[in-house]
Amino acid sequence: MKLKRIGLLSVVLILSLVVAACGKASTNNANNSTPSTDSGTVTKEYKDTLNIAITAQPPTLDPAATVSAVTFDTAGNIFEQLYTLNKNYEPVPQLAESVKVSEDGLTYTFALRKGVTFHNGKEMKAEDVVASMNRWLVTSSRAKSLLANAKFEQVDEYTVKLVVEKATSDVLILLASHAQFPAIMPKEIADAVTADGLKEYVGTGPYEFKEWKQDQYIHLVKYKDYKSLNTEASGYSGKKEAPTENLYFYFVSDASTRIAGIKTGKYDVAASIPIENYDELAAEKNIALESYTGGALTAFLNTTEGLLASNEKYRQAVLAALNDDEIMLASYVKPDLYTLAPGYTNLKQAQWASEAGKEYYNQNNPDKAKQLLQEAGYKGEEITLLTTKDYAEMYTATLVIQEQLKKVGFNVKVENYDFPTFLETKNDRSKWDLFVASTGYQLTPPQLLVVTPDWAGLDQAKVKDGIVAIRAAATPEEAKKEWESVQSFLYEFGAATVIGHYNSVIATTKSVEGFAVQDSFIVWNAKAAK
Repeated sequence: MKLKRIGLLSVVLILSLVVAACGKASTNNANNSTPSTDSGTVTKEYKDTLNIAITAQPPTLDPAATVSAVTFDTAGNIFEQLYTLNKNYEPVPQLAESVKVSEDGLTYTFALRKGVTFHNGKEMKAEDVVASMNRWLVTSSRAKSLLANAKFEQVDEYTVKLVVEKATSDVLILLASHAQFPAIMPKEIADAVTADGLKEYVGTGPYEFKEWKQDQYIHLVKYKDYKSLNTEASGYSGKKEAPTENLYFYFVSDASTRIAGIKTGKYDVAASIPIENYDELAAEKNIALESYTGGALTAFLNTTEGLLASNEKYRQAVLAALNDDEIMLASYVKPDLYTLAPGYTNLKQAQWASEAGKEYYNQNNPDKAKQLLQEAGYKGEEITLLTTKDYAEMYTATLVIQEQLKKVGFNVKVENYDFPTFLETKNDRSKWDLFVASTGYQLTPPQLLVVTPDWAGLDQAKVKDGIVAIRAAATPEEAKKEWESVQSFLYEFGAATVIGHYNSVIATTKSVEGFAVQDSFIVWNAKAAK
């Protein structure tokens, strides 16, 4: 495959995306001040700390090992990638200077930036990139699935190459994506990672790791030797100024505590504002709200172990019982901040948006569900819904689903854990039958969690073959046709169902400057006036 073909699909995918909004933010502690000028004009003084309230403690700061958004929100300030995404969702160089793609589409040769140092003072070179990227290829579930048998090799001190098994249209998009992102770290650290996970957080980013106080906060400090790009800040790319000395990410799972904190100025940024509090905070003169397209609230069904896995009719009974409007209204309160639609991708992303499988979506048909249970020979076996209170929308949706399933005859219990334990328990498929997750949008369908086997255990040839066909498609039209076939199968097989599409809301104090939002919040250029 030729570079021209790679460009064709990438450009069509990217241009069909809606550019996420940028917002404003804030901070807390004092001391970063600017004195008066000789003319007597007083310039702004800025705080030396931004206090950021996030919804949960990250399960890890190892980006390759998790799809958790809170990991990227924090670790994205520590680690950087070869390529990242600009505000138009185009993959652009970050730690690489450029890339050359072979005529057959199998070899990508990256020239690396020179003079970039890690937080331990060591200069980043090819050996570090090769060790980091090869670890990512075998650690990230997406990389293992979509770049199987790929390998990075050193060409010289400042050049590496990636050799892939098959020519596909999405290699740079995969390298630039942020869920399970490929973080570059020193070779000796990458090589030393054990089964217990990454324990030393040393990257090239504008902030370096200082402290993780369990169940309280993560503290990052400005990396004074950071080598920034000089290009205009754009999405996750370009200039990073780190104007604030300290970043504190506080783990605040209780929404009312986040709201009280942003009102009093204890927090400068508060993530995941419940929709029911939107009007309340919008009336506050010192608070700014940013609403942006968040993703799809999705129910994942166990297709590998347990009662639901034993008979497709049980899974279809679940889908028949669901009243998605009721679930979304309970979870998000304001109907104008969510949308009902069966597609797994951004509804405004014309390349991939589809209603395939809509006959199985939002059925609200208790009689059909009861009939399917009878046909399957249901004898009252208990099923388990897995959830976490750390994400209010996931917990609320789960409780509503519990009641809907009880009404059609299912014997249902709910198991609630903190978010890290939720993710850990999810990986033991003997412990759950269904869970709900608020899943962010991806640039291409092959990156969606619903088709990633390690996420919920779905392991079907129809899905695997369809993903291969999407990535190898010669035209966007052909690629979309293949995706629609996969999406139809997901509903027919009862592997999962979109419940609805939601908007996310972040609150900041109005004293914050340089804060931005794309599909997560960006604080490396943020500062707050005293």
